[in-house]
Amino acid sequence: MHFIWPHSLWLLLLVPAIAAGYRRMSSGKGRAAARHPGLALATRGAACHVPPALFAFAMVLLLTATARPTAPMVMPTQARTVILAIDVSGSMNADDVWPSRLAAAQSAARAFVNALPDSVRVGVVAFSEDARLVQPPVENREDVLFVIASLQAQHGTAIGRGILVSLEAIDKDIPGAVILLTDGQNSHGLEPAEAARAAAARGVRIYTVGVGTPYGQIHHEQGWRQTVGIDEEALMGIAEQTGAEYFYASSAPDLYRIYANLGSKVVLATIPTEIGAFLCALAALLAIASAALSLVWFGRVV
Repeated sequence: MHFIWPHSLWLLLLVPAIAAGYRRMSSGKGRAAARHPGLALATRGAACHVPPALFAFAMVLLLTATARPTAPMVMPTQARTVILAIDVSGSMNADDVWPSRLAAAQSAARAFVNALPDSVRVGVVAFSEDARLVQPPVENREDVLFVIASLQAQHGTAIGRGILVSLEAIDKDIPGAVILLTDGQNSHGLEPAEAARAAAARGVRIYTVGVGTPYGQIHHEQGWRQTVGIDEEALMGIAEQTGAEYFYASSAPDLYRIYANLGSKVVLATIPTEIGAFLCALAALLAIASAALSLVWFGRVV
């Protein structure tokens, strides 16, 4: 919990005065019992301290509320941009994920785009040995779907560069998220961890998706085959550093399920939200409970 006006917390020094007032009130407890003999039993023991304790707690909450406390809460973002950063390196031609890693990713991404709210702007970044913004963020779904379908595998894997180009496509004053899908390890340009730090500084979440299996291979024209793997540790680090999550997909159904879950995640954000009104409401309930118990036990509001 954080406070916008932390200096107001000095008002909590009034709490000892409340405690002193309660002690004075307790000193007259015997006299109150004498005036209401039928309530003598109720005024004995720990139960008689409940109403004033509730009132004191209510005062503490009210005084705390004056400092304008905030707490992180998951809220829908009012302005949203989602960038699909898709690996188009040669290893995406591997067919261990049917019909190929790239084709399965394209199909799942299209379903994801169609399921997003109309207010979400979607852009596409393709990265291989470099990265490029192939579709600036737009609300027009047809443009985005066309670009996704036209992606073709090339060479190299520049994950860090893909992140930076994605960040450049998101306006600084608009909450955004990046969904980064790759099947390989960074082989060109900026280190992904450094790019992730830049994203974290901007408050942009990067959800990473690793696609492929340990036995995935690509065939070279020279006739030899190369096994291609995923740097899962790096992808986990990127997601964790930016407050997002990492997902692993070893099949086309996995990709569909992951993208379906991401649909709700990327349009929500953990936002510092003032909770003073909640504290005031809770204080009011405690004060009412204190007054009600006082009337029942003592015949008056203490």
